[in-house]
Amino acid sequence: MNKDELLASLKKKGFSAAVIDAFGKVKREDFVPQHLIGYAYEDIALPVMEGSTLSQPSTIALMLNLLNVEDNQKILEIGSGSGYVLALLSKINPNGKIYGIEILKELAIRSRIYLAEEKDVEVLIRDGSQGLKEFAPFDRIIVSASCPEVPRHLLEELREEGILVAAVKQSIFQIKKEKNGETVETEFPGFVFVPLRS
Repeated sequence: MNKDELLASLKKKGFSAAVIDAFGKVKREDFVPQHLIGYAYEDIALPVMEGSTLSQPSTIALMLNLLNVEDNQKILEIGSGSGYVLALLSKINPNGKIYGIEILKELAIRSRIYLAEEKDVEVLIRDGSQGLKEFAPFDRIIVSASCPEVPRHLLEELREEGILVAAVKQSIFQIKKEKNGETVETEFPGFVFVPLRS
């Protein structure tokens, strides 16, 4: 599959124009190991390093669609890996600020190199399981590595009317925080994710 075919496939699945446009602007091959570049636009997960993977494009597109990003927002990604999702978020949210947390030092350093031109993106090397309280509250939070349970403590770092999208075991959860602080939770089962390390 080439890039145009992948974009056509994502469009057919009904993802938003903003998400598809971001996939068109970001070169996935820049975020995969050299020997796997030929697979960059296949709709499959690809290994990156130390057990970390780059999730398949359709899964990332669904998570970004559920995140419903608007421009000029402050966003946190936990388990930012190679930086591919951060790059996509930067295209959807060009006037906002995006933070990524990655526990694997070498992977985080590599992602900083990939993202050097994205001035709105900052990658921090630390355990992301507790979030990033010093920069909270966030408009959107995405947890890209699988948690053993819904990370409800992260809702404290989410603004009212914010959205949290998290990989939990083999599902994707979307949690919307209402004005009154209550939450609306939706589960989308049937996915495979690398566990979040702490």
